[in-house]
Amino acid sequence: IDKHYGLDKPLIVQYGNYLLKLSQGDMGPSFKYADRSVNELISIGFPVSATIGGLALILAVFLGVLAGSLAAMRRNKWPDYSVMSAAMVGVSIPNLVLGPLLVLIFAVWLKMLPAGGWFGWSPQHLFLPVLVLALPLVAYVARITRGSMIEVLSSNYIRTARAKGLSPGSIICRHALKPALLPVVSFLGPAAAGIITGSLVVERIFTIPGLGGYFVDGAINRDYFLVMGVVVFYGVIIVLFNFLVDLLYAWLDPRVRLQ
Repeated sequence: IDKHYGLDKPLIVQYGNYLLKLSQGDMGPSFKYADRSVNELISIGFPVSATIGGLALILAVFLGVLAGSLAAMRRNKWPDYSVMSAAMVGVSIPNLVLGPLLVLIFAVWLKMLPAGGWFGWSPQHLFLPVLVLALPLVAYVARITRGSMIEVLSSNYIRTARAKGLSPGSIICRHALKPALLPVVSFLGPAAAGIITGSLVVERIFTIPGLGGYFVDGAINRDYFLVMGVVVFYGVIIVLFNFLVDLLYAWLDPRVRLQ
């Protein structure tokens, strides 16, 4: 078996062979799933993880920007205090606690949603995992948006827009929202990484056949090629997200393009 997997050679040779195959797109075989390679397992699990993570990211940005803008417009009033209090609670509760808690409420007590499993792309099975991934991120985005929006609303050009008689909705949507989103966009790269790594726990809680399940099983079964393959794949995805964030930042801020 050692000879079959190349484990009978010195570590430096094994490492060199792995890097050579990795440069060709081959992440090696799986010890646990002997009939499948790591590439095949990633191709099976990644669409599931990407669906959950993508929906969670979209939901978090939408709700976070909406809540943060509302808090900034009603600064030091009850909407502001309510949003910031909810954001503090959302930041404080980890996915490991939030997941079972929502399962207890919606699946056990209310019996509205399934406790876990994966049956195609059913909205009922997507709701809780997406919500668990999105809620902590909503809190962060709301806090960042509130601070940025308050700063933008105190700018001179916003005062000029108000002096010209523009409505508050027009000022927010046409003049204040785009520059206020710059810190949020900068946060999206690490946020995407957080959703990806957080999905490892969420997929395990809800028994979802994504990359998180393969990663945990690989660690338990000492399936080294599978663990390294998932880590390398996650690393590439994180670098790609940060690159896209840089491009989006340049699109939002013309000064970045000029520099």
